[in-house]
Amino acid sequence: MKKQCSTLIMALACLMLFQIGSRAQLALPGTNLGNTLESTWGYPAPTKALIDAMHNAGFKTVRVPCAWYFNSTNGTINSSYMTQVTNVVNWAIADGMYVVINDHWDTGWFSSADFSSYNSTLNTQNVNLWTQVANNFKNTSSTQLLFACTNEPNANNQTQTTVLYQYYQNWINAIRANGGNNATRWLVLQGPGCNIDNTCAWGTSMPSDSAHKLMMEVHDYDPYQFTLMDGDQSWGAMFYFWGNGYHSSTLTSRNATWGEESYFVTEFNKMKTNFKDRGYPVLMGEWRAEPKGSHSDLTGSNITLNYDACTYWDKYFENLCAQYGFYATAWDTPGQIFDWTTGAVKDQTQINALLGVSAVPPPGSYSSGISNGNHAVVPQNATGARLDAYGWSGANQTKVEIWNGGTQTWAFTNRGIGIYQIAEAWNTSACLDVYGFGGSGTNVNIWACSGSSNQQWGAISDGGSIYEFEPQHALGTRLDVAGGANTNGTQIDIYTKNSQNNQKWAIN
Repeated sequence: MKKQCSTLIMALACLMLFQIGSRAQLALPGTNLGNTLESTWGYPAPTKALIDAMHNAGFKTVRVPCAWYFNSTNGTINSSYMTQVTNVVNWAIADGMYVVINDHWDTGWFSSADFSSYNSTLNTQNVNLWTQVANNFKNTSSTQLLFACTNEPNANNQTQTTVLYQYYQNWINAIRANGGNNATRWLVLQGPGCNIDNTCAWGTSMPSDSAHKLMMEVHDYDPYQFTLMDGDQSWGAMFYFWGNGYHSSTLTSRNATWGEESYFVTEFNKMKTNFKDRGYPVLMGEWRAEPKGSHSDLTGSNITLNYDACTYWDKYFENLCAQYGFYATAWDTPGQIFDWTTGAVKDQTQINALLGVSAVPPPGSYSSGISNGNHAVVPQNATGARLDAYGWSGANQTKVEIWNGGTQTWAFTNRGIGIYQIAEAWNTSACLDVYGFGGSGTNVNIWACSGSSNQQWGAISDGGSIYEFEPQHALGTRLDVAGGANTNGTQIDIYTKNSQNNQKWAIN
């Protein structure tokens, strides 16, 4: 019996070590160095100032698309290019960021290959280039630097995906055999076309890996008609407006007709079931909604509404990744949100959206009528009660409740456009927080202020001093007295908007 217990304990210990050792090393939020080191677009090379600016803005991961084949001569990667990529990696790691380097389009030599049958020459080229990359980064941190084999591989059916995964298996084996930190480095595989539906249909039989550190990457620009399409096509017209509250009442023909919030929940559930729940972390390697260019029917306030809807799409996507425990690197190219040379911020509003912090709210939705400073928060369904932190505690996960006869006040800070951080007045480092970024029915607790979207509250005026509060990670819900109860100690949660008094608060 003693021997059996000892064996069981050792087995559990080994399992715990495996789980700890296999924990993915990436962090939200993330961004891309798009159209830079993987292309011949003529854009300036990334600078240390740019990497520092990305880090200072709040990005914790950077995906670096690379072009090893284009920058090689007779199969040998040019030393000047290798130095350029190495510098970027080192700058980011020095800032404490995580880095993903891949082989991007790179003339299409691999990603656009014919995967109908296995090609030993193609395999040799791929292993050769990546062996050089592995040698160069053999001693670079195995936790902060990840390798990703390719980008959007052109596999269009099960047969082609099976061939693609043969190349992946050989690539994995070559990286692991290279030794050093490559023996335990996280490796990222791309689903067929990086398409969620195709990946979940054809790409779930993952290659083997001695280190048990494989991650699956997909991309999402749905609906394309809204996120990237910048001209009507025979198969469909552009969408200018997307999401709850962002449809136009004057240009209804341009409102999205598919691919809105519930669509993404369905898509994310597929990736969760087929990969994350099976121990393969998920990287949303590319995603972004970009405002439209100039179009004859996009005029006046609808130009602003299109821009605002894009910020909402970006924020919603980033927040959903956080909710599902996925990693995410938003697509960015030179000159959009940062100056690519100096690192100067060009569009802080878009940065806030990509970070998942805030979006421009729907027209007229939020109010900045609450002054910064300390206020009592009084539920309209419970006469004499106040919003209260149990025991006046500032500890993480302290219960937030209503209490009759309390004197507690809360420190309001307008973070812009009527979105507030609400902290304990006597301990302003402790904030109202929706536990775990949960949805309707999730408890509101106290948690150390982090600036994350589940601690940001949009103030919606109901007239006079009465407001509703919408958590920015779960739009459509409200700060709510659970069950509409009015007794001391009733838990505060968030719940789907119902316009009842238990979701209305007087700010005194």
